[in-house]
Amino acid sequence: MSANWHLIINNRWFHPLLLLLWFLIGLCLRLTNLTAKPPWTDEFSTLVFSLGNSFLPVPLDQAIAPDILLQPLQPQPSDTIQDVWMHLSHETNHPPVYFMLAHWWMQLFPTQQGLVSLWGARSLSAIFGAASIPAIYGLGRLTFRSPLIAHIAAAIMAVSPYAIFLAQEARHYTLAILWVIASMACLIITTRHIQNRTQLPITTALSWVVVNALGIATHYFFVLTLGSEALVLIFLAWQQRTFLSPPWRRIYAVAVGTAVSGIVWLPIFLQNSYGDKLTNWIQQPRQGFEWLNPLFQAFAAWVTMLFLLPIESPQLPIVLVSGLIMLIFFIWFLPILIRGIKIQLQQPETQILWGIILAAIALFFVFTYFLGIDLTRGARYNFVYFPSVILVLSASLAVRWQTPQNNHRITGKQAVAIIWLMGFCSAVTVICNLGYQKYYRPDLFLQLIRETSQVPAVIATTQITHVQIGEMMGIAREWKMQNTPSPSLQFILAHQDQDPNTSTTTLNNILKTLPRPFDLWLVNFHAPIAAEAKKCATETRSLPAVNGYEYKIYHCR
Repeated sequence: MSANWHLIINNRWFHPLLLLLWFLIGLCLRLTNLTAKPPWTDEFSTLVFSLGNSFLPVPLDQAIAPDILLQPLQPQPSDTIQDVWMHLSHETNHPPVYFMLAHWWMQLFPTQQGLVSLWGARSLSAIFGAASIPAIYGLGRLTFRSPLIAHIAAAIMAVSPYAIFLAQEARHYTLAILWVIASMACLIITTRHIQNRTQLPITTALSWVVVNALGIATHYFFVLTLGSEALVLIFLAWQQRTFLSPPWRRIYAVAVGTAVSGIVWLPIFLQNSYGDKLTNWIQQPRQGFEWLNPLFQAFAAWVTMLFLLPIESPQLPIVLVSGLIMLIFFIWFLPILIRGIKIQLQQPETQILWGIILAAIALFFVFTYFLGIDLTRGARYNFVYFPSVILVLSASLAVRWQTPQNNHRITGKQAVAIIWLMGFCSAVTVICNLGYQKYYRPDLFLQLIRETSQVPAVIATTQITHVQIGEMMGIAREWKMQNTPSPSLQFILAHQDQDPNTSTTTLNNILKTLPRPFDLWLVNFHAPIAAEAKKCATETRSLPAVNGYEYKIYHCR
């Protein structure tokens, strides 16, 4: 039997076919239930800007119908790449590469009731996410020269709940992960030339600059990956006590080229007036035990890179059982991980990967605790070192895979299979929206409106940036997709600058003009209650909370 197995794994088609299997599993998982979850504000940003449209034409400070609110989601044949860049650079704080690719991609799909296809928009991210499976295989093979570690890395990437979460959103993180993997490959090649004191090939140097430039042009936080790589290189130079050996001259050239590719975006980023408003959510002050929140948030993100069960289920028994299973699994898995790390740390490649991980985490906490920018609040930002985590896990599991049975009740291969199956169940958890849940549930909120309001409903919110427009777009889109016009809806986007009373006055004036009866829903309305609303009867029933929508109801008869 072992002889036959040896012949199989040495067949030249074995590794490509096995990699194809991991790719197909990962692709199917990423495309399953792709549109079952409604889009949220960040995705509306992708949809609108990728079309070449703008949020600015949406009327503010007046009552508008759902179709008017949804106009930015309608493809226009005249829109071009230039329109994508123009609106993107003036209304948001993201670089353009992904949005430009999405502009071309979404043109391949028919509209849904006149609106851009959500499946088309999300499928691009899903495909990039699936592409990370062969990419991490290649990086694992390059780093460790081990097919076993490379296959384990591809298998884990295929089912990682964190990877599934990123791949099922119409956002740029899966493309950024591909650039991270490519940049790490250049770093691994470079570190070997440093250790051998040989010249870095010009093709590697140029490729590294191009990859880094594309990474920055995809997401500005890619610079955290570059910062981590720079810290690793500085440590290697300090170890060798030299900064002038042959490979370093071209490394300096790579650093200069990368810096130039990043600096070109600086004027655009600084002149963007929307930047501070769009990032207020990660710049919240902390008091007391809130200083510990980043530690728990970071730990939760690390754990969910490998496993996550339905701890966000609406059923409490399922939550409790899921939490207990995760705890038991973690206690069983931790010794396997630690033992593998201890053995693998003897290899310089593993030391490089750990250097990237620790440097990135250190940068995250510097931003969080010293600069007041809590990067741990957005689990998606961990993309900057996610591939390194996958490779470290894979190298550790490879140690267990090769461990003879001895006194273990579970063989090494069985243990790795159990861990992978846990990852697969975790992927299904995310697909079913029982883990990494969407921040906004307009489908549930619209259902609540239908059950509560028997007369026309008026939804009012305070508007600061396009984020709030996206919150309302979610409700309007759900209303249009379900095609059930009762009750009729109107939206009021009361613009707010420094003085919250501005929104209150605006709402008060609009309410005076609306024909009655209607139900006023104040949704995420961060301003004093309008006098006209106080004249209406307040909803006295206890109604359920809905993710993303904090509301109050007034029955105006």
